[in-house]
This record gives sequence, C-alpha cells and structure tokens, in this order.
Amino acid sequence: MNAEKKIHKTDFLVIGSGIAGLSFALKTAQHFKDSTITIITKNEKNECNTKYAQGGISTVWDKTVDSFEKHIEDTLIAGDGICDEEIVKMVVEDAPDRLQELIDWGTKFDKTKDGNYSLGREGGHSQDRILHHKDITGAEIERALIEQVEKKENITFLTYHYAIDLITEHQVKKLPIKRKEKITCFGAYVLDEKKSIVKTFSAKVTMLATGGNGQVYITTTNPVVATGDGIAMAYRAKAEISDVEFIQFHPTALFNPGEYPAFLISEAVRGEGAILRDYYGERFMKKYDDREELASRDIVARAIDNELKKSGTPHVYLDCTHLDYEAFKKHFPNITEKCMSLGIDVRKDYIPVSPAQHYICGGVNINKKAKTSLKNLYASGEVTRSGLHGANRLASNSLLEGLVFSHNACENLKKRFHKIKEPQNVPVWNDSGVVKNMEKILITHDRNEVKTIMSNYVGIVRSNERLLRAERRLRVLYEDNKRLYDHSELSTDLCELRNLITTAYLITQFSKNRKENRGGFYSADLIKKEL
Repeated sequence: MNAEKKIHKTDFLVIGSGIAGLSFALKTAQHFKDSTITIITKNEKNECNTKYAQGGISTVWDKTVDSFEKHIEDTLIAGDGICDEEIVKMVVEDAPDRLQELIDWGTKFDKTKDGNYSLGREGGHSQDRILHHKDITGAEIERALIEQVEKKENITFLTYHYAIDLITEHQVKKLPIKRKEKITCFGAYVLDEKKSIVKTFSAKVTMLATGGNGQVYITTTNPVVATGDGIAMAYRAKAEISDVEFIQFHPTALFNPGEYPAFLISEAVRGEGAILRDYYGERFMKKYDDREELASRDIVARAIDNELKKSGTPHVYLDCTHLDYEAFKKHFPNITEKCMSLGIDVRKDYIPVSPAQHYICGGVNINKKAKTSLKNLYASGEVTRSGLHGANRLASNSLLEGLVFSHNACENLKKRFHKIKEPQNVPVWNDSGVVKNMEKILITHDRNEVKTIMSNYVGIVRSNERLLRAERRLRVLYEDNKRLYDHSELSTDLCELRNLITTAYLITQFSKNRKENRGGFYSADLIKKEL
C-alpha cells in the first residue's frame, strides 16, 4: 500500500452519496459557485441506503386532512419520549419545502388519476402522508439527485474511494487529544480502492453522510456498504456519540434463507391493509397494540419476535390476498415480482416474513444546523443523532431527515464559510512499517463473528448477561483487529471490519448503560424490575 505524497485540497469534502450527501453537495455547488466540492463514495455512485428505501418520504402535503401537529405527534409517539420536540417541529414544518425541491430537481412521485400526488400510510402514521415512487422511492430520488449533481462543474465525484479516518489535531499537531477538547476536522484520509493508494484530502468543511451500520447483524435489509464507517470515524476523532443502543428492526423482511441482504417488504404494504398472521394462519397483533398492523415498528417487531419464540417457528405471514391485486401490483411492482420469482402469488399465497435489522436511530450528535461537536465537521442522515427519531424512527422520516439537515448545513455555511481558513500543515498518510497481509480469511472470520455476536446477544430483546458476553467477545476481536490493522497493508475489508467492531462495541456499551426500555431498546431484565 502506497501513500500519495501530495495533498488533495477541496473546499467541501462530502463523504457518502445518499440523499444527505448529494443534496448537500448540490446546494453548496449552487450557492458557492466558485468553490470546489468533492464527493467520495466507496462503491458505485448510487450504492447506498437511500437507493434501497422502498416506502417513501413523509410530509404534510394535503392540509385539508392532515396537519403539522398530527405529524409531530406521530413522530413523538414513535420516538417513545426520547425525541427532541423542537427538532421534530422544525423538521416536520420544513418538510413540504424540501419535498418541493426534490420534485423541482426531477424526482417523480406517483400521482392519482386526477393528477394529485398519491399519498400512502405506514405504521405509526395517523394520516396518509407518504410520497412514493412505486416501491422504489429511494432509487428514484438517487437517480434524480445524481443527474443534477453531474451537471455541476464544480463537483468532483470519486467512486471507489473509501474514507479511513478524519484528520484532526491528533494528526496535524502530533498531540493526543481528549474528547472534551475543542477539536477541528481538517479533512480525511481516503483509500483509492482501484489504485491501492491512500490519498490525503484537506477540506475547509467536511460533511459526514455515510449512512448506517446494518452489517453488524446477520439479517439486515441494509446493503453490504453499511458498515458504520461514519460513526466509527467520528468516535475515533473524539466526536460526541449518543443513542446508538436504539436499533430499529423492520418487522417484515421477506423470509428467504440464503438471500443477503434481506429483501424488504415495505411497511407501506401494511399501510394498504395487509394483515399479519402467525405460522398457523391466526391474526395476533390485537394482543399487542390497538393499532394492530399499523403500530410502530418497534412494537410490531417485538410482537413478531415473541410469536416466533413461543411457537418455535421460523417466520410469520403477511396476508395480502384480500387486497385489490391490480392496485397492489401497480404500487408494489418489485415486491410482486420478487414474490412471484419465489413461487409466491400474493393473490392467493401469504408472504413469509420475519424481522431484520433496518436502521440505527442514534449516532454522531448534531445540532439543528447539522454541526457536530468537531469544528468544521457537519453530519446528516442515518449517521447522526439529530433528536428527530428518539428511541424509534417513525416510518419514512429517514430520507426527510437527511434532506432537512443537509439544507440547514448549507444555510449555516452561507453565513460562516468565508471565515473558515484553509487547513495548514496537514500531514500525508504514513504507511511505514506495514506488511502485506495475505490471510483474508481472518477478516472474513472476524466479520462473521461480529454478526453472530450482535444477532445473538444485542438483538431485538437483550439482557445483562447477553450484553456482558457480547462485550467480552468484542473486546477480544478489537485487540486482534488492532494488531492486524497496525501491521498490515490496508484494504477496504480490513477497514470495514475495524468500523464494524467499533460500532458493535458502542451499541453494546450504550445498551449496558440504558436503564429503561424505550422504543428500539428492550431488555428482559428491565421488564422483570418493572414487574
């Protein structure tokens, strides 16, 4: 592994190419026309969590039947008392303007026959307010944003460039820094995967938009790129992290052993009236919540998990047989096609489903301007803890969060960018003393072990004993990985493993410190105390 000796200077460094990163890059390019914006992504341009979002994006669009107050209330209820009410109000009230921008940028949301936007409903929502594009909303948003970004001459888009670490005083001044000290971000060290060289990017502003960390679990709806890179990098740079114990498990991933990642059966399907049935065909949600199938995700996921444990069966069923097939096929063409490819005809067959890890509600702390605790480091999207989601994200609020906070970051920078000085004395990456590592089986083995530990001990239902076991096993993995990382030639696989272990350990530690069950965090020991 060679380290490039030159410094790549850019005004804005955007790490991640989902809705948060792309919308930020587009807005900064439009306003700061003489600036340079560099987007780096570790895979193809559109390979990110946004691309796989099925259901849609929530907003109060029809004010004759809906209101900001209702959307705010639904979000607060789903967040189970952990949301920041001021942030929720800000995001909800800003949503229509941000959606209109997406439309102006070319995003095509589905419309009804009379030309109005077709609004769906998902679990936890009291009104129809989900704008969608069939069942591939995220892919449509990605398409429109990438198309706009590619028109901007001051944006450079680098694929297969993997961010290793943020650059702070720790590298610049060669001094150890503490978490409470005032720390500045000066850019990032980036692995050019195609050329196998580490590049040094110095930036006046860095935007962290790397998405989530679903790959710490065996069963997840997240793409393979979701390895917690942003949270881990920020943590190593001493940024403030919180609420990562709140892991959202989507209730209805298609049960199809061997398929990875798990194929998501959108919450919008239940919003259209689909019914959950146990392995023997009986309805069960009434036992758990008066909202039945439209309860929030944490409640439905725990209900299914409980039914599976009671029956010892591998899955429950989602019954769509009573729904209008033509309307279903039009709204959910990919789900229909996927089911048909497995011999499941939704007109007469139930869809086998089980919960899968879907979203992390905590992450890097940001304020309403998307500023982190590190100077000149902004963050947006799933990598953050903004205060919007609380203990459990309301369905279809995730894409909205990325849009709003990326917008806020740009608005804040309009006022302060001219005051930010170009980073000085940024050192290039030091790769001395490393040797080529040939045993990739060690990385594969450890990656699988992280998934097993987290799925067995830090899943939907946790306990003190399970968390202690996870902590002990992850500590051993951390020490093994540190030795490998310190002495081996870097690769994406090795760096991802490092980040997976870090985020898994953080989730475990935050879970140990949580003393009450809320939303996506549920401990069997705490239930015993309450009883």
